Amino acid sequence: MADLALLAAAAHAAAEHGEHAEPMAFGFITPGMWVALSMTAFLLIVVWQKVPAAITGGLDKKIAAIREQLDAAKALRAEAEALRAEYAAKIAGAEADAAAMVEHARHEAQAIIAKAEADTGAMILRREKMATDKIAAAERAAVEELRARAASAAAAAAGQLIAAHHGASADKALVDSAIAGLAN
Repeated sequence: MADLALLAAAAHAAAEHGEHAEPMAFGFITPGMWVALSMTAFLLIVVWQKVPAAITGGLDKKIAAIREQLDAAKALRAEAEALRAEYAAKIAGAEADAAAMVEHARHEAQAIIAKAEADTGAMILRREKMATDKIAAAERAAVEELRARAASAAAAAAGQLIAAHHGASADKALVDSAIAGLAN
C-alpha cells in the first residue's frame, strides 16, 4: 500500500509539471516492452507453425499458374501469328490468282475479238462473192432471156420474110435441095 501511495504521489507531482507517469508492471516492464514481447511471441508462433513456408508455397503455386498462363498465351500468340502469316500468304496467292485470271480473260477476249473480226471479214467476202455470183447469174439469165427473145423475134421475122418472099415454087426448090443434101 505504501507503494501505491508513492505511485500516486509521483503521478500527482508529474501531473503538476505537465508530465504523466507511465504505468509499469513488476516495476520494470513498460507497455512498449509488453508490445515487443507479444510481437516476439507472435512471430515465434508464426515461424513454429511454418506460416512463411505456407505463404511462399501458395505464392509459388500462383507464380507457376501465372507462368503456365503466360506460356499458353505465348503459344496462342505464336499460333495466331502463324495463322496470320498463312492467311496473308493465301491472300497474296489469291490476289496473284485473280490477276492471272484477269490477264487470261483479257487474252481470251482479245482472241475472241480477233476471231470475230476474222469471221466477219470472211463472211463479208463470202457475201460479196455470193452477191457477185447472183449478179453474174442474173446477167447470164438476162442475156439468155435476151438471146431467147432475139432468137424468137428473129425466127418470127424470118418466118414473116420467108412467107412474104417465098412462094410455092421457091419452097419446092428448097425442099428438093434439102432432100438432095440428105442423099449425099
